[in-house]
Formats: sequence, structure tokens, C-alpha cells
Amino acid sequence: MRAGQARLAIDCGSATTTAVLAWPDGSWSPLLFDGEPALPSAVLVAGDGSVVTGQRAWQAATAEPQRFIPRPRRPADEQVTVANMQVTPADLVAATLRRVMDEARAVAGGPVEDVRLVVPAGWGPRRRTWLRQAAHRAGLAQPRLVEAPVAVACDALASGVQLPVGSVVVVCDLGAGVEVSVLRRGPAGFEVLSTLADPDAGGDAIDAALTATLLPDGGLPAGDGWALTASLRTAKHALVGHAAVAVPVPSGPAVVLNHTAVEQAARPVLVRAAGVVREAVDAAEVDAATVAGLWCVGGTAQMPLVADVMAAETGLRPMLVPDPLLAAARGAADAGGLATDQSTPVVGEPLPTLWRAVAVAVPGFASLALVSHALLTAEWNSGLLRPWAFMNWGEVAMASVFAVIACLAAGTVLGSSLATRTDSGVPLSPAAQVATGILTSAWLGVAVVGMYAVVGSQYIGTELGAFLRWTLVPVVPILLVAMVLALIAFRQWRTPRGGWSEFLAFPVSSTLTATVGMILVQWSLPATYSPGMEVWLGLGSRLGGLLIGFGVITALVSGWWLRLVMGVPFAILTATLVGRYNTGTVAGLYVVAVTVWWLARLWTRILYTAPTQARRTLVPPGPPRS
Repeated sequence: MRAGQARLAIDCGSATTTAVLAWPDGSWSPLLFDGEPALPSAVLVAGDGSVVTGQRAWQAATAEPQRFIPRPRRPADEQVTVANMQVTPADLVAATLRRVMDEARAVAGGPVEDVRLVVPAGWGPRRRTWLRQAAHRAGLAQPRLVEAPVAVACDALASGVQLPVGSVVVVCDLGAGVEVSVLRRGPAGFEVLSTLADPDAGGDAIDAALTATLLPDGGLPAGDGWALTASLRTAKHALVGHAAVAVPVPSGPAVVLNHTAVEQAARPVLVRAAGVVREAVDAAEVDAATVAGLWCVGGTAQMPLVADVMAAETGLRPMLVPDPLLAAARGAADAGGLATDQSTPVVGEPLPTLWRAVAVAVPGFASLALVSHALLTAEWNSGLLRPWAFMNWGEVAMASVFAVIACLAAGTVLGSSLATRTDSGVPLSPAAQVATGILTSAWLGVAVVGMYAVVGSQYIGTELGAFLRWTLVPVVPILLVAMVLALIAFRQWRTPRGGWSEFLAFPVSSTLTATVGMILVQWSLPATYSPGMEVWLGLGSRLGGLLIGFGVITALVSGWWLRLVMGVPFAILTATLVGRYNTGTVAGLYVVAVTVWWLARLWTRILYTAPTQARRTLVPPGPPRS
């Protein structure tokens, strides 16, 4: 079987990394690292700057504890200091991902192009983009991100679990900490209703309790703590097949670890994790009696005590998950292969649709049509002192606005397309690419309207100042909003639903009606005309005013019935306003409408979110998970 047909799914947890290779025939196999399916996520930065991963990092931690980083998965903007040297967490995680990719390449017999990465459900766009950057630095192909609880649910369905549409389940991910998510199965996939996390209710807390039990009288010398932690991790796994295990204690005699000691240390931690489960169910606002089941996954979920504590403390029925350590990675591979990919969230900037890319041309052609028509229909007059020309300045102003709108839409489509690729060769993050696209396209629009002014003044033979006033001033509000949007995109404060390309797409219907309306107005206002044309020209002018009015309302109001109710009186108003010397006033109304459209979308889609949103994410920063 060719390597290109394989799917690689990686669950890069804060404590443990697992990965599976899935094939088109439905078979899959876990990747093994030092003979084990679990690769420790811990790393050690060597003196030469290289990064040691996995078990070798734990082994080297005893000799060089100051270079050891047990949890390299940090917040996106955090820097790590190792032996007076600054390192980036993304590079540390990339080292682990690179080792996974090397193992996958060896098993598959070549590079794997289809890659899935598991992410915690509580991560926002900023941390998800950070993980994509780490994957890019590791040399992985463009990854698709799958939320951990969704991956677990997909794995359960693939293993034959019957879960009707509308059922609610709880996924408790017990790794270094705990992350609990409540999901509802819909006709197109799983919806995350709530997510809660607690870093002190997982494997790290159990290890700390065991250490306190084994060393009640004091601590360890510097560096020996990591050796004891590594011994405890190994002993806990060994207890699966043994009644008791001797744990070597650095600088002291070995102690015996048995099931009773582990349960005594783990029970308070698991009770706290069960409390997180209850809180997550309450946050989802579902009746606990309607929950179909509780699925426990992660490295800590392998303990037999987990099911007993969860059943007693939550009243929910824990369901057996085969091989809970690999459930998320295995489910991500299954989710990535589904024909209906609704349950596999793809993060980052969505690639614009073909219709969206084609719609970019509408304001561009509208701008060219308006400015060309304004110049070709200008009227020259000899004058007593010097020749002068009558211009429809409202038509020039609207042409300038549409030019900036077209440039913004086109530039954002380009930035969004680059942001969906990690092999683009652009040394910028996806967020920076989108922000750069917005700013660059905005100033490209300024250059275009400036060119309109220069060409128009030369063609008409009039002063440049008048053209600059009617081309640059109307677009100033749009430029200010564009700068704010670029800052939001770069800082990743929030990504609008559908991506930035959809957010910046101005309504095509408004563009078309306003353009046709202004052309009709200009056509109906000649200085001289044949006898009998007064009625037809008057009707054309009023019809043009009506269309501009409808264009204004279309930009401000959504819903055809509401547009009709509000548009009729406003269109009548604009129809009465149009005349030879006040087309600029009508165009000014349209410029105000465009500005309000931008501000309204900025408020409703970015600055303010409705409190009744379907998904609630209640997670403290940086939840650890295995």
C-alpha cells in the first residue's frame, strides 16, 4: 500500500503523544516509540541547541535538570528560558512532531500527506494556529485539526457504539490534567455544548500525591525529582499486570508501590475530576438523566478506579473505551476519513468558495463602469474666463468606494488562501498573512482611487484637487475600519464565522442596484436634449434614484421583507433628491450606508457575541491534557 494513501493522526498531549496510521481499507496501527505506543511529550534542550525527545529526555533530566521541560505545550506567546537561552515552545513541540513524522514515514514507506492533529476543545483560534505553526516547523503536511472529544466520539461510532441523533454524551479526557466536554450528536456530526478543564485533577496531581506518600519526610536533591517521577510513571503502568512494584528512590532505599497506595493517592484527584464532569453537564444546560454515557479516555483513564469513582460521584454510566490512550488519535483518523466531514473541525482561515472569489469582480467592474461613465459623459463649457467641465462627482465618489471594496475583497481572498497553506514559502503566520492582506489591499484601493483622480483631471483638463476630494475623502471611513480589522486579525482576538474573506464581502445586490441607479441618473441629466425627451429623462432620473435608495437599504438591512418595507419609503426619498447639482448628496448617503455596514459587522461579528450561542467554552488558559 502506498504511503500517500495513509492517514496520520497525532494526539499531542501535554504529557504524552500518541499517533496512529490509518489505511483506506479501514485498518490502522499505532506508531511505537522505544517499543511503546506512548511517546512522552517532555523534551530536553541540549547544550548545542538540539532538542532531545521522549524517554531519552527523561533519562537525561537527572544529569541536566535545568535543561529539562516536562510540559513544552505552553501558551502561544510564551517564551521558555533554558540555561540562559530563549527557546520557543513551538520549536519544542515541533521536535516531538518531527519524531512522530519520522516514525510514520518509516512505517508507511514514504511521506504521509494526509495529517490530522488532535486539539483540546477549549483551545481558541490563536492556540490552534500556534499548533499548525509547530506542525509546519516539524515538516508535516498541511494538517487538519480535530477536537479531542469529537475524535473520541467518532472512534466510539467506528467501534460499533449505537448513538442515535440527538443523544448527549460526556467525554472525560484524563491526562496530565482533565478536560471534560459535553457533546450532542446531530445529523451532520457532533456539537460541543460545553467544555471545562482543571489542570489539578489528572495524572500530574496523582504523581504529586504518590511522591508525598513515598517521601513523607522531605524532598529530593536537585535533579532527582524527575528521576522519581519517571520511576512512578513506569511503576503505575507495571501495576496493570503485577500486584506490587519496587520503585527506586534516588539517594535512598527503594519503596514498594501497590494498588492500595495508588488508589489512596488517586481517589481524591478523581473525585475532583468527577466534580468537573458535573459542572460541565450543568454548563451545557442538559438534564443529567438524559446523558447517554460517559466516556473516559487518556493515559490516567486506564486505572480501574476511574470507572468506580465516576459512577459513584456523577451518577452517569461510564462506558468502556477500548485502549483509552489511543482513542483520540484513532478517532481523529476515522473522522478525517469520513465522507461527511462535518464532525471534523478545520481551523485556521477557511479557503474562500469559488462564488466568493467570483463576487470580488462585481464591485471592481462597477467601479470601472462608474468612473468611465462619469468621464465620458462630462460636459465641456467654454466659459467667459476659462473652459470648465461639469462632472457627476457623486458617480466619481461611488466609483472610489467600490474600488476600495473590490481591493479589500481580493486582497483578503489572497491572504486567506495563503493562510490555508503551510508550504507557501511566506515567512509569516496565517494570522499575519490575513492582516497583511487586509492592509495591503486597503492601500492598493487608495492607489487606485488616486489614479482615478490623476487620470480624470488630465482627461477633463481641470484641477487635481477637486478629483482628490471626491475620490479620497469618501473612502477614509472604510480605511479606518480596515486598519482596525487588520489589527484584530493579526492579534487573533477573534476570527469571524466563515473567515475574513466572507466577512469582508460586500453585498453584491447593493453594488449592482446602486451602480445601475447612478448610471441612470447621469444618463438622464444632459445639458441639452431633443424635444419630447423631458418625460423619459425624468423617469430615468427617478428610477435611478429609486435604485440607489434600494442599494442603501440592501446594505443596511438583511431579509427581503424588511428590505422591502424600509426600502420603498427611502427609495422614494432618494428619487426626489436626485438632480443635476445634488448627485453628490445622494452618493454621500450611499457612502454613509457602506460605512455603517462595516461598523455593524465589526460590532455584531467580532466585538460583541450573543450570550445565547450554541457552544460554551469555559476553560482556563492552557489546559493540560494527555
